[in-house]
Amino acid sequence: MVLWKIACQEDKYPGMWQRWFKNQCVAVGWASAWGYKLHGPTKGGKGWNVARNIIKEMNVGDMVIVALKNKRIGRLGQIVGKAIEDDKWDPLVPPGPKLPDGEMGRRIFVRWELTTGPSDGDLVVKLPPSNRLNPGEFRPTAARICSQTVDQIRSVMNDTSNWVGLSGKFGYEKALSDYIASYPGRLEDGLLPHPNLRIRELVFKDKTRSDVLLIDRNDNPVIVECKQNGPVLKDIRQLRHYLDCLQAETGQKARGILVHGGAKKVSNEIVNELKKRPRIEIVNYRLNVNFDW
Repeated sequence: MVLWKIACQEDKYPGMWQRWFKNQCVAVGWASAWGYKLHGPTKGGKGWNVARNIIKEMNVGDMVIVALKNKRIGRLGQIVGKAIEDDKWDPLVPPGPKLPDGEMGRRIFVRWELTTGPSDGDLVVKLPPSNRLNPGEFRPTAARICSQTVDQIRSVMNDTSNWVGLSGKFGYEKALSDYIASYPGRLEDGLLPHPNLRIRELVFKDKTRSDVLLIDRNDNPVIVECKQNGPVLKDIRQLRHYLDCLQAETGQKARGILVHGGAKKVSNEIVNELKKRPRIEIVNYRLNVNFDW
């Protein structure tokens, strides 16, 4: 059993990962109608030649992971069939302007491991530094994975501290900051916008600026930092830096709340960092929008 990787161009074709999941497949492009042949002489350079060799080598029973931008992976699945031949083109990107034949039409069918990784379709897995694919594995459209075993990938995917949000197009952090600034009581009962405009809009001497500045029921300033994904050490230290700057420049000691969209459970490394002085509170959020007709 071999472990393979197929890159999902979610940034170029939004919603592609969900289409792969729904159709139980991964896919590559390079349609034969454009001159890209699976066998023999072909149009195209190194990228297509590498990809076509990889997809020809893939066998039923092998495992494949879906790679996304920013060192993330979607799912792990077992190959159950292939439709990669030139005459089997079945595009997951429908035909349209500038794409008369569609795109992503050479399919490798998989059975997803639904018990591995997050069950929420809006979450994917951020590979930690100790388990990241090497550049030769992560950069190509398709690659054989030798740096990690299937069991190692499963372990990383089942660690909830590695779960992050999939979406990147919507301005989560800015929208969340605006929402908290407008409705601070939803974050914590008694929170209000800081009444001193000069403090609320303070730009620190090093030109940095916090996301949201509130005041709690005990008149303590509260700096809120919003992150779309799960917290990392840099996020906590950034917020702690804002607390130090506010105290140094205004003489006011503030609380710090980090609001994040990652998994509810965080790693021990993050927990230990949160306990350092000044302590940082952490809050998890989920975006939930309802439409009524």
